[in-house]
Amino acid sequence: MNKMDIYKEISKIVQNKDQVKKDEPLSGYTFTKTGGEADILVFPESYDEVSKIVKCSVDMKAPITVLGNGSNLIIRDGGIRGIVMNLTRLNAIRLDGYNVVAQSGAAIIDVSRFALKQGLTGLEFACGIPGSVGGALYMNAGAYGGETADVLDSAIVIDQNGRLLRLNRDELQLEYRSSAISRNGYIALEGTFALKPGSEKEIKAEMDRLTYLRELKQPLEFPSCGSVFKRPPGHYAGKLIQDSGLQGTRIGGVEVSTKHAGFMVNVDHGTATDYINLIRHVQSTVKAKFNVDLETEVRIIGESKSEK
Repeated sequence: MNKMDIYKEISKIVQNKDQVKKDEPLSGYTFTKTGGEADILVFPESYDEVSKIVKCSVDMKAPITVLGNGSNLIIRDGGIRGIVMNLTRLNAIRLDGYNVVAQSGAAIIDVSRFALKQGLTGLEFACGIPGSVGGALYMNAGAYGGETADVLDSAIVIDQNGRLLRLNRDELQLEYRSSAISRNGYIALEGTFALKPGSEKEIKAEMDRLTYLRELKQPLEFPSCGSVFKRPPGHYAGKLIQDSGLQGTRIGGVEVSTKHAGFMVNVDHGTATDYINLIRHVQSTVKAKFNVDLETEVRIIGESKSEK
């Protein structure tokens, strides 16, 4: 796999030169503000381009990694080899009857606000989720008692061979922080959310309430990767971490938030390695104290510097 050859082939697929970057630092594309370089970073602007890029990766035997807006993600300091495809330019949102159809690069917060303007209810829970539509579909994102599975009707995806597929609700197999998209290595391109007519005043009041709770409880003043751990059966990750006396624990520039123990914040030029080491420390401490295994909700991808 020759980096320059891949760059040349990808450049033939896209329309504009600014859609492809070589040796691009990924720290500017993640909420943690960490991450090494991508060999090739490409911003497709159509489903056809996505399909052709996937086919190119297969033909050239180059690994491909998909990024949305990098909210629930840690990219290791050695970066990512091969092709990194950032879908944030696929961000259209439109109305289809009572359905809202949103491309995967759109922020799920923006989709919830769009639904509000149309007087449609069902997406209020998503008003504070910082991820993209693609990320929400990939992991069945949820908050405050609601989740993507509650309203998702169908999705358009691309499989590992570049073929476009439409999956209905049953085929998406949405489970807690998991879906057929994540399990089968699909790339989400579009989601259709089945909503209901409601009172714009009441929808806004609920979104305002949830926004207030989020700002009250979450450390939004620092870069973070969002909720770090999945909820263990019968427990709450944040409560276990808090009861383990870990709030305020810092490794390098990354700290277990003193505001919400389920979050880790970049308080002083932290690195991805700092995040990973702190995650492991929290996991081992909670295991020793409560015999509970904390499973990460945040995705950790890429290579360490020693592997590059």
